Amino acid sequence: MNDTENIKFPPQLPQLMSETMRLNFTMTSDLLTGCLLRTLAATKPAGNLLELGTGTGMAAAWMLDGMDAESRLVSVEIDETNIEIAREFLGEDRRAVFIHADGGEWLGLAEPDQFDLIFADSWPGKYTHLDEALRLLKRGGLYVIDDMLPRPNWPDGHAQRANELISILENREDLAITKLNWSTGIIIGTKTFRRGTLAGCQSAQR
Repeated sequence: MNDTENIKFPPQLPQLMSETMRLNFTMTSDLLTGCLLRTLAATKPAGNLLELGTGTGMAAAWMLDGMDAESRLVSVEIDETNIEIAREFLGEDRRAVFIHADGGEWLGLAEPDQFDLIFADSWPGKYTHLDEALRLLKRGGLYVIDDMLPRPNWPDGHAQRANELISILENREDLAITKLNWSTGIIIGTKTFRRGTLAGCQSAQR
């Protein structure tokens, strides 16, 4: 099996890729992560999904491609230039709302227990404001992050920061997590209400 063969792209993805290259924006999710997000979105019929860090909309395109007609996606981005690209190519989809805001400030104002899936692809909700993000996740909801394996564009000290985040997620009692040594490094957590146990398992290394 080759997981990079016969990938069916969301219809807007080629245009989004072209615009992303034009902007020289390199902080996008890769194709394998996109495929996973599409599959996970499809497990949440009539679901409410949240993306923290729209970028140019490439991950949002994958999620929308997996969502059903009754699902909704809220995507939050601080960079106005990037989010305008997402709005240009995805804004006509009535299932999606693109919000230009600071993610940390937005998380602090949002109502709890409203999302079935959160893809945290920005500092807020991942390296900062983690508690605020998980507060928004329903029981049984999925928390997804990528870029947990070393990357060439990581600044000095980021590897230690990533390892600290992994340790925090491993030791949370309200998440059952799986770490995937695949794509750019994925962690998927399911929100639980268990207390007094550590919920985590590591996938087999590829």
